[in-house]
Parts: sequence; structure tokens; C-alpha cells
Amino acid sequence: MLGSPQVLPSRTAFLPLLLLFAGFSKGQEVNSTGVSNSSAPFPNTTYPEAVAAYAQAGAHSNQTSPPFYPSPWGSGAGDWADAYAKARAFVSQLTLLEKVNLTTGVGWEGERCVGQTGAIPRMNFRSLCLQDSPLGVRDTDYNSVFPAGMTVAATWSRDLMYRRGNAMGSEHRDKGVDIQLGPVSGPLGRSPAGGRNWEGFSPDPVLTGIAMAETVRGIQDAGVIACSKHYIGNEQEHFRQAPEAEGFGYNITDSLSSNIDDRTMHELYLWPFADAVRAGTGSIMCSYNQINNSYGCQNSYTLNKLLKDELDFQGFVMSDWAAQHSGVSSALAGLDMTMPGDSSFFSGMSYWGANLTIAVLNGSVPEWRLDDMATRIMAAWYKVGRDKTQVPINFDSWTLDTFGSLHPVGGPKYGYGLINQHVDVRQEHASLIREIGAKAAVLLKNNNSALPLGKEKLTAVFGQGAGDNVYGPNGCPDRGCDNGTLGQGWGSGTANYPYLVTPLTAIQNEVLSQGGTVESVTNNYASSQIATLASRASVALVFVSADSGEGYISVDGNEGDRQNLTLWHGGEVLIQNISSVCNNTIVIISSVGPVLVNSFKDNPNVTAIIWAGLPGEQAGNSIADVLYGRQNPAGKLPFTIGTSRQDYGSDLLYLPNNGNGPPQANFEEGVFIDYRAFDRANKTPAYEFGFGLSYTTFAYSNLTISPRLTNASYPPPSPPGMTTAAPTYGNASANLSLYQFPANFTKVPAYIYPYLNNTSLPSGLDSSSSIPPHAHDSTPQPIPSAGGTPGGNALLYDTLYTVRALIRNTGSLPGEEVAQLYISLGGPDDPALQLRAFERLSILPGESTVWETGLTRRDLSRWDVGLQDWKEVMGARVWVGGSSRGLGLSATVDAMVVS
Repeated sequence: MLGSPQVLPSRTAFLPLLLLFAGFSKGQEVNSTGVSNSSAPFPNTTYPEAVAAYAQAGAHSNQTSPPFYPSPWGSGAGDWADAYAKARAFVSQLTLLEKVNLTTGVGWEGERCVGQTGAIPRMNFRSLCLQDSPLGVRDTDYNSVFPAGMTVAATWSRDLMYRRGNAMGSEHRDKGVDIQLGPVSGPLGRSPAGGRNWEGFSPDPVLTGIAMAETVRGIQDAGVIACSKHYIGNEQEHFRQAPEAEGFGYNITDSLSSNIDDRTMHELYLWPFADAVRAGTGSIMCSYNQINNSYGCQNSYTLNKLLKDELDFQGFVMSDWAAQHSGVSSALAGLDMTMPGDSSFFSGMSYWGANLTIAVLNGSVPEWRLDDMATRIMAAWYKVGRDKTQVPINFDSWTLDTFGSLHPVGGPKYGYGLINQHVDVRQEHASLIREIGAKAAVLLKNNNSALPLGKEKLTAVFGQGAGDNVYGPNGCPDRGCDNGTLGQGWGSGTANYPYLVTPLTAIQNEVLSQGGTVESVTNNYASSQIATLASRASVALVFVSADSGEGYISVDGNEGDRQNLTLWHGGEVLIQNISSVCNNTIVIISSVGPVLVNSFKDNPNVTAIIWAGLPGEQAGNSIADVLYGRQNPAGKLPFTIGTSRQDYGSDLLYLPNNGNGPPQANFEEGVFIDYRAFDRANKTPAYEFGFGLSYTTFAYSNLTISPRLTNASYPPPSPPGMTTAAPTYGNASANLSLYQFPANFTKVPAYIYPYLNNTSLPSGLDSSSSIPPHAHDSTPQPIPSAGGTPGGNALLYDTLYTVRALIRNTGSLPGEEVAQLYISLGGPDDPALQLRAFERLSILPGESTVWETGLTRRDLSRWDVGLQDWKEVMGARVWVGGSSRGLGLSATVDAMVVS
């Protein structure tokens, strides 16, 4: 059965026009109203009949966060000093119109990239090109499709995370892209059914944070700005945008609000963004959803307070496409760039553009705030060396035709020419993609050493997941179907395949090279043919899948988010039918996250199970490398596979629960998601977080913990001081004739410009009633004790202890083991275990290696809501082993050593 997609307008639904010229619209100090959450289906977004979720104060319907102003200005802190010096020199030469052009997109389909800012011709500065995706260059050709984020997370390899980021960055660079829209830590993965979890890495904040940091470094070392997204609380596709939800028949007026308490925000959802900021990410994308009932792109608490003040983020904040809901308020709340620029697609109207020009001229937005926006953008540009690595844009997002409209929104009348040069940017990345896919494969079961395979007499391959999509690998727009081999999910986080190696092709190549025989049935519903072949097979390889993606596409009723955790296309029945007649059935799962395996996990005829994730273009070769022993599996689960959906403790909100108002998603489970929820409820999973077998075995011993001396106490005994005053680069002229369209200027329809239509200036806002207190304040501001450097207070990253353990390969084959360190802080509201460190180690048979890692002050602290800072925990317990429930070594950390 082929997937039947329902597709709303690409990337996002059309938004209604809510244009307010220089107006201040609802911020977080304005409550949403509605009926009680408890009256709704899926109350409090926990599973029906689930154990009571742990409710943190603040995660409740209609929750709000306090406003925070002014928007902090960039200082060049950390390793940003040189970039800021260059950015300030550049911005100081710009006119008001040029600064506005730099911050505002030209509109949907205005140029060739999925998003572009206005150019600054006088400075020979090209329009900035922003392009998806977090796994490859979207909407073009002759590009690679890399394994998804969740798949590289399963390698638990910092090296592969970095190399993947660097290779993706190089492909974006060589296509002419300035800003790659990735990596992803929102969604983190609060619920296993979340549609875009696979774009990110893991529901564990440490694993995701390390993956974010390595990916950011990789992308930016290639000379491209990384955009870490979607900030923050963006944990489901349902109701992320009211117009999109209306397209699926829901009657709501505002987007969903993720209601998150302060401790959970810091310890879970903000943690990986802090790692991205510390790694130097040039950009962060604010999300569609509301956080505590204020939209993510005008939320002064999350943007100004958490991101720019506490984390000292030096780059720029861009909106997700059409996630901007206001003009002045979003500027004052910390937004620096609007994408794609128009308030609704093809409308030709913008909250910024000319309206931002007006807002600065009439005083609604202070000029220092616009200067800060422009400086942040240019600092990121200089930091990654775009002044040295930029090449002309050589592709077009809207067509693969060689010639076409230069401005698609206007048509050929406004320019026609060469738009696609079909530049092959893949280099030798296929080998890296194959390596990642193989090293990410998680061996879940291997009875009687069923794997690796040898020279079987008859190899039988089953399941549509082994074969081709009948429409071709790119036959479904944005991969919006689940037909054939699954190498990526669906939505804007995808890329066009240059080819897709199917498992059937790879297995055929392997078997034929050995002189064997191989037959296949890739129709899941061809029952008689399946039974006949399976009964003859020496080994039956069964390929099953589960898919999901972005919310503008619905496949078989899955509106982005999965409806359930079962296998698609009757996968469980397929396995049952084959294993009933073949006692050597091996199951390979390609999925976007956890699936339920109860029906076949303990079946004795199912001799082996592999989770292959989403391996990208080399899917078949990667899987074959593991099946035939070229790669000894060492992947570990980046999530928990439970025995029931309810065991995860928190669910998605599938039905509106606030009348026509914004649905209220209450994160009442606090920090207890995935394995933390299983531990708290004392639930036994099918396969735990961090689990994965090998073709060899390992033993752990000799755990030691050694203190490192430090002369710093935490929190610091005195405040860190004050910022400088906000810098301003010149004063905009009050002569309105300077801001009109130039004479004989040809306007492209629906294109966004910074120019004014006339010389009549709307009056400014009454600051006493409409502008939030302190929003215009440019005087020095206090530096928070938790901040002061990008990523947070530098003392948080001091290494306080060195942990060592001896790991021995006790088997007969060379192999790799992922050593994992967890801590228990011991408090009643702390998780039983929290991952803090890991490393993928290569060990020869019979040999041992000493794994050495560090514990930082941040690792051994919890967020203190009253103190508004991290607080060290004395006497934490350390656990080391090969999975979250395979921790054979344990010791207590002594009291902190201070000299």
C-alpha cells in the first residue's frame, strides 16, 4: 500500500495578514485565556491511564513568563572579538535602509534560495542565502543526503558528528549558501511520536548538546554559518501554526503554547542550545510555537533573558518561516532577522522592511537595536570567514530547470536567465555517509551468533523497506510518503537523493559476489508468495519501517507526528508470517524513532534485530556492511524502546484543549522524559537508552575518581559586573525623502523592500503605554552570575574531577565500545541517572584501554530556581558502563576540592 500524502503549502501554511505598522502586539506579559486543560482529551499531554506525571511549578495552562528588557547587545565576548571588530566597521558605514535590508528577507520566492535577505550593492555585499536542511542541501541536485541527526547520534562518535557537519557545510558552501538551517535540538524528543525528532539527535540533553556542538563546529569550519534550531519547546507538529492546523480542520486562533517550568527549561531544553552557543553557532532560529503563552519569535524572556543575557549569545536570531507575528515587539524582544520576510507568503507585505524603517524613524525601535541586529548578522558572517569562502549562488530552490525566472515571485518579466548550474558538490562524501550509517546501526538481538552472515545457501529479502520507491527516490515532494527504502523522514529537513542504494541492491551485490542465491518479495501484502519463499530460505532478512515528518504534510493520517509507535505497512504481521516458517529471521528496522517490538522481540525464530535509523543515500550499503561483518556493530540507542506507549510518561497533544484559543501543552513531567521517565516509574524497557550489542564482548573494571584542584568557588561571591552601554553607529536622518523608492525603480511584485511609499511618517508609539518598560534602555546592564561568556559562566565548564575506567575486549574480534558515564545527584526531584560523558573506543581482542573523562561543575550542578543560577551538588554518585541499565561500576564523588 502506497502512502497517501496530504500536502499543505510547502514549508509552512499561509499566514493571515496581521500587519501592524509600528505597533506593539501581544508579548509574554499578556495572558492567553481558555477552558481548563483537564477537560480535554489527552489531559495535560500525558498518556491516558499513565502514572501521574511529576508536575513542576510553572508547567500549567495559561502559564506566562516575566518580560525581560532591554534586548542585550552583542559585545564580542569569547572568541567573537575579531568578528565584532570587523562587523562594527562594516555596519558603521551603512545607511538606515541598508541595515533594514540586511535584517529583512525579500519574501517567499523572491530570490533563488529558500530565504534571502536584501543586498547592499553600494558595499558590494550580496544578498545572504539561507538554505535547508540539517541533513543536506535541500531543493537542488548533485548534492549528498547524509544520515539524519538521530542516526549520527546513534554512533556516539564526536568525530563522526564533526565530520558529518563539516561535509554538509562544504556542500552548502559550494552551492553558494551562506547559512545552513541546521543543526536541530528542538525538538529534543519529549514524546517518541514527535514528527521531527529524527532531525534532531536524542531526548537526552547531553548527547544532543555534544552532537550540536560538534555539528556547529563542523559546519562553520567549512565556512558556512550554522543555524541552531528550533528555539525552544518545539516538541510537536500538531498546532505548531494555527493556519496550518486550520488546514487540517482544527478551529484554533493561535498556535500551541509549550508551558515549561524554569528548572526543566534549564536542565533539559536549554542545555543543548547552551552547548551550541558555546561552540560558536552564528545563528539561532526561533520556533513557531508559543512558550508560556508568548510566541517564540517575540518572547522577550526566552530570547532576551535566557539566550542573549544568560547564555551571552553573540550571533543573530532569525525567525522560522512566517513565525514572526509582530513588528516592533519582535524587534524589542530580540529577533534580529525575519524570514522569509513577508508576513504571509506572496503578500508583498512585511512586519519589517519599510515598517522597520518607519519604526526606527518614529522612535518605536531605537536605532541602537537595529545596529545590534545588523552587527550580530555581520559578526556571524565574518566569524566563519564568509568574506573569504563565499561563492556565487549556483542553484534555484524552486525548480531544477537550467534556465528560469530570476525572481520566481514576479515571473520571467522581471528577469530570466541561467538559474541552475548543476554544480556537483558531493566530493567523496559517499564513503563518510556509508561509514556513519554502518557505525550507527544498533544490534538489539543476536541469538546464537546469527550475525554476521556468511555464505548462506538461499538469502531471502522481504519488505517494501528493502526496495525502491515506485515513484523514484525523489518521487514524493519533500519525501512525503513511506514507499520503499526509508533513508530520511519528510518535510523541509530533507534533501533530494542523488541516488538511493536499497538494501536489496546491496544484498544482491554481496550474495552474488560469493556465488550464492538471493530472492525477494517487497510487497508486504503478497502473503502466499512471502510464505512460499520464507519456508525455503536459509536466512530471511525482513525490512520494516516507521516514518514521520513536518506538519505541513500528512501521510496516511499522520499529520507530521506519528499516530502510534507501531511499524508501518503491517510490519508486525509481516514479521510474524515469515518467522512462523523460517527459524532464522532477521529483522532490520528503519525508523524515525522508537517502535514497539513486543510482538517479535522474544520470538525464538527471530534470531537478530537491527535498528538502522535513517542512513541516507547509502542505506543499503551501510546495512550490508553490518550484516556481513565488515563493520562490527557498536551503535547504541539514542533513545529508549519501551514496551508500551504509555511507559514514556508524556504524550503529544492531538486535540485542541483550550476552545478556539492556543492549545496548552503542559510539560508537567518536568525533566523526566525518555529513560528518566522509565527510571522514575520503575518501568522495564524493551531496550534501554544507550543499549547496543557487538559481535564481540567487553568488560569494565577499575573505576577511579580523582579531584582536580580549582581556586574558584561557585556561584561567584560577587556579581560579574556591568555591560558597556549599547553602541550606536550614526544617527538616521529625519529627511524622509532619503527613504523613498529611487527614481525609475522597477518593483518586483510581492518583493519586500525597505523603502517608504511617501513622505508622511506615522507617529511613534506612546512609550508610557505601548513600549515595555526598559525596552529602550541603552545604559549599561548587569551581567547575570550564570552568564558572562557564550554558553554561560565560564566557571561552569571547569573540570573538577577526572574519572577513569579500564575496558577490556573479552571476545575474539576487534570491536568498538561506547563507554558511558552517568551521575546521580541524589535529590528527590532529580532523575535517578543522567548521562554526562561518553566516548567510542576501538579495542583489539584481548586488549584493554583506560577510558579517561572529566566531570565539570555544570555536570555536578542542578538549576536553583530561587538563586537563578547553577548550584553544585555534594556527594554525587558516578556510574560507568555500556548502557543506562548496564552500569557495572559505581563510586561516590567526594566533597568539592577548593584550594
